[in-house]
Amino acid sequence: MNTTIRIKLSLMMFLEFFIWGAWFVTLGTFLGNNLKASGSETAAVFSTQSWGAIIAPFIIGLIADRYFNAEKILGILHIAGAFLMYQMYQSTDIGLFYIYVLSYMVLYMPTLALVNSVAFNQMKDPEKEFANIRVWGTIGWILAGLAISFLFHWDSAEAVSTGLLKNTFLLAGIAALTLGLLSFTLPKTPPKVSEEKIKIGDIIGLDALKLLKDKNFLIFFISSILICIPLAFYYQNAHPFLTAAGVENPTGKMAIGQISEALFLLFIPVFFARFGFKKTILVGMLAWAVRYVLFAYGNGGDLSFMLITGIALHGICYDFFFVSGQIYTNSKAGEKYKSAAQGLITLATYGIGMLIGFAVAGWITDNYKTVEGAINWLMVWIIPAGIAFAVFLIFALLFKDKNKLANEI
Repeated sequence: MNTTIRIKLSLMMFLEFFIWGAWFVTLGTFLGNNLKASGSETAAVFSTQSWGAIIAPFIIGLIADRYFNAEKILGILHIAGAFLMYQMYQSTDIGLFYIYVLSYMVLYMPTLALVNSVAFNQMKDPEKEFANIRVWGTIGWILAGLAISFLFHWDSAEAVSTGLLKNTFLLAGIAALTLGLLSFTLPKTPPKVSEEKIKIGDIIGLDALKLLKDKNFLIFFISSILICIPLAFYYQNAHPFLTAAGVENPTGKMAIGQISEALFLLFIPVFFARFGFKKTILVGMLAWAVRYVLFAYGNGGDLSFMLITGIALHGICYDFFFVSGQIYTNSKAGEKYKSAAQGLITLATYGIGMLIGFAVAGWITDNYKTVEGAINWLMVWIIPAGIAFAVFLIFALLFKDKNKLANEI
């Protein structure tokens, strides 16, 4: 891979995740302050991510993989996404905003697979080369948060009260338009040539359902769905909570979670080799419970270190469960069903699990109020902490770690 292509692919990854980080982190606070959305309305908006994840495989499997170059579809989707971002920037009605964000997520989620396809197509040894390209995506997400807090100051108390968080959609839209135009200069990534008739079951991973006959995989599958319920609380409530707690520069400080994610990714091979899959994933589950207890009892003043620690635990929460789960799924599926199995787990987590999680988070936010009528943040965090700990106990008691999976790393 020559230097020019490497720079283009790195910039592609940077912009892909800069776009997401520029608006999604602050979305909950924007909805509550600018659009006066209720907990259930906020949950409905966040659930568009899950609907996008469910629909994305069909766009990729039925269109991108068969008829058009990946880089061209990537460009079209991001240019269309830039237009929708501008509509979200102008929107003052939660009903119209929901339509725009749902349309955007249906277009954006497929691009996560498309950027990988474009990158992999240029690599001779993806296992060694991909990480160096993909890391720019994490850097993009981090810099988006830092820019919002420390460059533009859109998440300061004064800026939030005057509605300046809507500017995050303008920022994301400009980045989306830039990536859309850049995409047409990326290396050509033609569709896969296949004479086989594509089946819906292949796209959403139904062929991997036979793996559920394995008791351990079934327990893992169910646990994956359940652990996404507390995960949804973080995406939906963390930024509004930090803002309400009086934490300065909350968006920039939430970027600590992405830095943590990048660092702890390096520790997974060590944990797998020394402790095996079960203990590694249990650490991830327990971290969710600990994080939410820290959120429940911390504050933006003398106990702000508890909130920062909770954010920093994101790397353990995400990597030790989701990345470990992907490795475990890959090891159980075998060559024939690897893609189908990963598709099934994605559908179960970002689809079913997150849909349930956002709905539960919205209901709890609406129904647990203080005497003054404000959100009872203690209950908002204690409940998902309890759910995460219950999943931890279920998995610890029922899952049998027969294989250490050290050879998978």
